Formats: sequence, structure tokens, C-alpha cells
Amino acid sequence: MRLRSALTLLALSLGVMSSVGATGCGGAQESARAPMADKWFQRAKVSYKNGDFEDARQSAASALKEAPNDVEVRVLAARIALMRLDYPEALKMTQGVAGTEAAGLRGRANWYAGNLEAAADDLEAVLRDPAVKDPWARDVASLARRGMGRHPYSLDGNLVGKVEMPRAGSALIVPCELEGEQILAMIATANGEVVVDSTSRREPAWVNLSFDGVDIKDVPARTQDLSGLSRQLGAPIKALLGANLLRHAHATFDRRGDQFVVRRHEATAPPDSARVPLWYVPDGGLLMRATVSPKDDGNALLLVDSSQSYLVALNNPAWQKANVDAKTIRPEPELQNMKTGSLPVFRLGTFDLPMLPAVQGIPNDTTKGATDVELGGVLGAGLIAVFRVTFSDEGRYAWLEPDPGMNPNAQKSAPPPAAAPPSDTPAPAPPVTKPGDKPLKLTPPKGTAPGGGKPDAAKVPGQTAKPADKK
Repeated sequence: MRLRSALTLLALSLGVMSSVGATGCGGAQESARAPMADKWFQRAKVSYKNGDFEDARQSAASALKEAPNDVEVRVLAARIALMRLDYPEALKMTQGVAGTEAAGLRGRANWYAGNLEAAADDLEAVLRDPAVKDPWARDVASLARRGMGRHPYSLDGNLVGKVEMPRAGSALIVPCELEGEQILAMIATANGEVVVDSTSRREPAWVNLSFDGVDIKDVPARTQDLSGLSRQLGAPIKALLGANLLRHAHATFDRRGDQFVVRRHEATAPPDSARVPLWYVPDGGLLMRATVSPKDDGNALLLVDSSQSYLVALNNPAWQKANVDAKTIRPEPELQNMKTGSLPVFRLGTFDLPMLPAVQGIPNDTTKGATDVELGGVLGAGLIAVFRVTFSDEGRYAWLEPDPGMNPNAQKSAPPPAAAPPSDTPAPAPPVTKPGDKPLKLTPPKGTAPGGGKPDAAKVPGQTAKPADKK
């Protein structure tokens, strides 16, 4: 009896050890992975971390050919697919994969794909893990559970809606209707979801928005206290328009022309523009890659945050990559104890902007979202305002049209016109005002703007300055 009991305990112990070895992440699985699969996997991890998502995608695909059932490879491939808005691929890679990380990716893919019930199930599973603190998942799980039968971002009404944007320096302010009420909203590309002021709605809710006759129904909205932003701008901001709404509405925002356009259908390619790939953090914030050095590794991954007034802010490794002498970076009193310098090389898409003024360091108030990639910095509204930006291919790309006053050398590498200009979005002419007209203006307190700094965007080399308070 004693011998039988001892043998039974030994068998159970060996079984537990075997189970741990099979399911544990890291060393156990890496040691069992074929050498070629591991080489591709390690390359995919490094490229993903550095923001080279296309190389990461291709490397992960090569790793999957060698090890199609490898859990770590599948989870990484799902993460890359989600950043590129490839929801079917993200769901395929996480199908049958257990664990909180896979459930979080699967829940986000289901949410963005409009599979609300499945999204609620997965995100609620994530929140049951005591090690997880995820406010986005908490809010969205609640919205998904209460949104059964809804079709997020349903477009109705006019084919095209054009809204005149009031002046507020580089801030992108958009008048619109929220549940029939006229409000002022702000474009906030670092946010995924729409955000409404918590003074009017205490909990996340499904809302309806309208822009000049284009109705966007069943819009999921989180809540946040926007009173501080309203004080900065000197006007009541009642909502933030996140990246998910912008891409679903095929939106164009044009600070120089003071125009915001939404469409029920995709716009055709505008002339003299660059087609720039877009990526997204898992919570929906917008990412772009820029070149800060002519070297092979001279790219930097930037969070696009239109709530920040500066042009570009880079962390110290990105400044070192740009080969800028630290002695040339000097304090800027009007930017709240931050330092500024000039980047000898800066390329966005096919547009070269040499000697671009930039801020040293990423401000503490800049949200990174739920991402584990290495951000090189933040692209702010001051630089976005130089371009007319149109979302295309469901948000996977953006068309960037330069300011006509920009130095021609700044776009010397741009391709020839891709197509005729979109008939629904002609380049806006400066509005004509009559004596006695009082166009809506926002006047931020002196010396302030979202994220600090002057309310007007800094001048970009080669750009013709435009008065900020006159039309």
C-alpha cells in the first residue's frame, strides 16, 4: 500500500512538472522551438519593439511557417495584425490560445470588427485577472455588453459634410451636434474612442453625432473631465474625436483651410500628396513613422497627438539617432521647462522638412495607450497643421497634402499626382468676410495651448506664415 501510494505521488508530481514545462512561457517553449523558427521569431520581436512593423509582420509570418502552433509566435503575429487593423488575422492567430494576453488581443480585434458579444466575453475574461488593470477594457466591455444589436459608427444622411473649423492656434476644433445639441469638439488622434465630458455623462455611453448633415450613429464614447482643456482654450470643449471615428468617417482635417470633412464613402486620392501608412496602439491611438537620420536605422516611431501644440517631441535616444549636439538644445521658457533644438533631417512620408524645430523629451501628459513598442516621440498639432490630412483604406493610410506655401524643396521626393482631386473635397479657398461679420473664434489664455506653449503653431522652415487671428 505504501509503495503504491509513493508511486502514485511520484506519477502525479511528474505530471505536474510536465504540464508546467509544456504551458509555461519563455525558456521552456523557446528551447523546444526549432532554430530557424526561433531566429525569425527573435527578429520579429526586435522589429516590433523598434516600430518596424512591416519587417515584424514578414518575420513573424516566416516563423509561423516553421512553427505554426507556437503560442508565442501566434500572439506576436496577432499583436502586429491588430496594429495594422487586420482583425481577421488577429482573431485567427489567437483562436484557441489561452491566457490573458491572447484574450486581450482577441477582445480588441472583436471590438473593432463590431463583434460586440464576443468582445464583451473576452474583455471580461481579461478583467477577471487580478494582475490586470485596464481602464480601456473596463469601459469597452461595459459598452459592448450594453450595445448588442448596435452597428458602431453607422453613417447616414448626406454623402458629404463640411464644417468650418474655428481658429484656435494649431488646435483642431470642430463644431458638431451631439445628441442634437450644438457643441465644440476637439480632434484627439492619440485617443482611440470618442470621449465626452463627464459633467454631462458620468458613464460610458452610446451616442449619436452629426456633421453638416452626415449622421454618425451608435458611436461608443468614454467619459473624461474636459474642464481643464476648456479653460486652456477659453471655450467649452464637450467631446474629443478619437482616431476610430476619423477613420470610419473617411475624414479630412485641414487646419490651414479651416475645414473638417466627413464622408459616407472613401475619398479618391488627392493630387500632390503622399500616401503614408498608419498604425495603431491596441487602444486605438494613431502612430506614424518618420525619418530623423539618413542612416539605415534612422527612423522613429511617433504617436500622433493632435492635443499637443508643438511640432515634434523626441526622447533622448531619438535625438542621439538624429546626431544632434546636446549643446545646441536649449531651454524654451514658453514650453514649461522643456528644451528645444533643430533636427537636421526630418522626413514624413515623402516630405523633407530640414532643420525642423523639436522638443526634447516626451511630456508626462502624453498618453502612450496600451502599447509595448519603443516610441521615439510625439508628432503634435503644430506639424499636423502644415498638411491637409485625409484618412483612406479604412484608416490604414493617410493622404498628406502640403501647405501651398511650403518650400518646394520640402516635397522634392514626392511622387507625381496619383489621381484627380476628389470632387467632394476641393481645396478650400480663404473664406470671404463682410463688414460686420463675426466669425467664431477661440482665444486661449495668453501663452497656453493644449500641451503647453504658444497657441499658434511654430513656423516650419520653408512654410509661409499665416496670421492666426485674421480671415
